Amino acid sequence: MRRSPGPSNAILALAILAATGTSAIAAGSHDHPTENGSAEAPLDVVRPARDLAPPIARTEPATVAVKLDTVEVTGKLADGATYHYWTFNKKVPGPFVRARVGDTIQVELSNRADSSERHSVDFHAVTGPGGGAVATDAAPGETKGFSFKALKPGLYVYHCAVPLAAHHIANGMYGLILVEPPGGLPPVDREFYVMQGEVYTSQPYGSKGKLTESVERLLDEDPEYYVFNGAANALAGENALTAKVGETVRIYFGVGGPNKTSSFHVIGEIFDKVYQLASLTTEPLSDVQTITVPPGGAAAVDMKLEFPGEYVLVDHALSRAARGLVGKLVVSGENRAELFQSATPAAAEVEHSEHSAHRLD
Repeated sequence: MRRSPGPSNAILALAILAATGTSAIAAGSHDHPTENGSAEAPLDVVRPARDLAPPIARTEPATVAVKLDTVEVTGKLADGATYHYWTFNKKVPGPFVRARVGDTIQVELSNRADSSERHSVDFHAVTGPGGGAVATDAAPGETKGFSFKALKPGLYVYHCAVPLAAHHIANGMYGLILVEPPGGLPPVDREFYVMQGEVYTSQPYGSKGKLTESVERLLDEDPEYYVFNGAANALAGENALTAKVGETVRIYFGVGGPNKTSSFHVIGEIFDKVYQLASLTTEPLSDVQTITVPPGGAAAVDMKLEFPGEYVLVDHALSRAARGLVGKLVVSGENRAELFQSATPAAAEVEHSEHSAHRLD
């Protein structure tokens, strides 16, 4: 049975809003243009895990332009269910930003005129007030911007920071920026972009139709859905991660949250290298089964793929898999029986008979 949200949560939220001069939390349910999706024709908000820029080949500092459009859309949350998302560039997570230490990043944020909310962006890679949130706080129809120097290498979260920030994040406004160290990272054959988040709906998991947000459940940290890349079971089927036996893959993994820590795990694989807490200058850990990533945090993991098959991406708080938090890594190639071999029914029967004979002796 769910516990009711306590009055202290509501009072706290109102106090934050009052202190910042922000109006009451809006439901974001006003009409949008048809291009932003509808309950009858929802948009696909899932960002494919393969949608990220390639490693940087240059060695000299450069200026990297980042264009973020904050767009409120109606998207597909699950089979038969839609949700009113707030997004960066109509996808969850927002675009994967790639830079290198010493680069200057120029950020331009345009809040669509049809938005119901103010929006902004806070980059955890920024050394400066609010991570850029104050500089980009834009009303509907406004464009704001700022620039910053990438001083520290790492894999950093960015997110909307307009109060109540958790509300904007829960509705889909988060992403990752990779600041490569000088010389870049060790090369791999394939890279993937995966982020975990939570969706707080008034209706229970599995409901059909147009689902509505529940601010009460958000404040109570009681999500109905857990998602990779924006939607329930999003990284499967056509959106599954794919690779071949013998290849090395790297997953850039982040947690938008806004509230829950992830225990990221790939069933049937072991992480060869883990860049813990997304530190790219610390010696990576080796041979790790599960990693802990907090909300607003990230990590990178490397794997050499030795055997074909389907490998399942989960948060090892495994109850969350029943609420949408499942992805797949599909590996093609030749079997290697010396590494893994399923017992056939006939072999199992022979083994059973031998054990029975030993017991009779």
